[in-house]
Amino acid sequence: MQVRGLAKRYGEVDAVRGIDFQVASGETFGFLGPNGAGKTTTINMLCTLLHPTSGSATVNGFDVVSQRSEVRRSIGLVFQQPTLDEYLSAEQNLRFHAYAYGLPAEVREPRIRELLTMVELWDRRAGSVRTFSGGMKRRLEIARGLLHHPRVLFLDEPTLGLDPQTRRHIWEYLLRLREAENLTIFLTTQYLDEAEYCARIAIIDRGEIIALDTPDGLKRQVGGDLITFTTSDPERAVAALKERYGVEPTVRDGTIRFHIAAGDTFLPEFVRTFPERIETVSLSRPSLDDVFLTLTGHEIRDSELDARQMLLQGMGRMRMGR
Repeated sequence: MQVRGLAKRYGEVDAVRGIDFQVASGETFGFLGPNGAGKTTTINMLCTLLHPTSGSATVNGFDVVSQRSEVRRSIGLVFQQPTLDEYLSAEQNLRFHAYAYGLPAEVREPRIRELLTMVELWDRRAGSVRTFSGGMKRRLEIARGLLHHPRVLFLDEPTLGLDPQTRRHIWEYLLRLREAENLTIFLTTQYLDEAEYCARIAIIDRGEIIALDTPDGLKRQVGGDLITFTTSDPERAVAALKERYGVEPTVRDGTIRFHIAAGDTFLPEFVRTFPERIETVSLSRPSLDDVFLTLTGHEIRDSELDARQMLLQGMGRMRMGR
């Protein structure tokens, strides 16, 4: 997959701002960012559901604008919102999809059994989908997306709204499927822990890719372990940190944060000798949450609200003809 300068504009709002990246065959590649950051817009352009304003992209060697039919035949897609027919059984949902892709019976029936068995739904194949749990429906949608042997599986927020345990189980299925199908997986997510399953992650914020690396590579950009503490005078504490340790702390809601190498060794001496009285203190290893905060200056939830407001304003201007 090759993406060059891909952009989408709604009125005066740039939902996606000329992004560049590539995804290798067999890779699990993640787009991490809040709602409204441009994740779903990007995936819709790559899946030919949305026409780019500018730029180019190829999926499996096919151009997403001029070879839309070829792209669609070579990909599977699991949408953010459920798209199953809940009045049909699990087996009927897959069979309907197989008819749409023209799979012959000698391929269709063994494939349905193979996939329902793989996602542990074969014993519920005749059950109405409306009786399924959220996790079961998600597994069925993933099986449906793989039915026609796609080379790339697109997952738009694949575990949105599911509890942590169900999300973990979904990922166990996905990783097994990737191995069994020799599959490339492209997913969007706002869950920082979910992004850890990816070989590489692109962090997208307000329509721009601000970092792209492996999970460990992104964490190394933070610059060491995270020390978080509070004190009665944050301003004096920040000045003392800069002078003594040469770090660049941040202050949010009265809490001071800074990164330091070998934090477990540093912390006891810091608590004992720091000139300002420390009220609370904690040490943590860098996480993708820390990466997002370090790179953007705000947390993922704050960015989500800002980006959603900008997008709604832009679409509103389009409807009013401005």
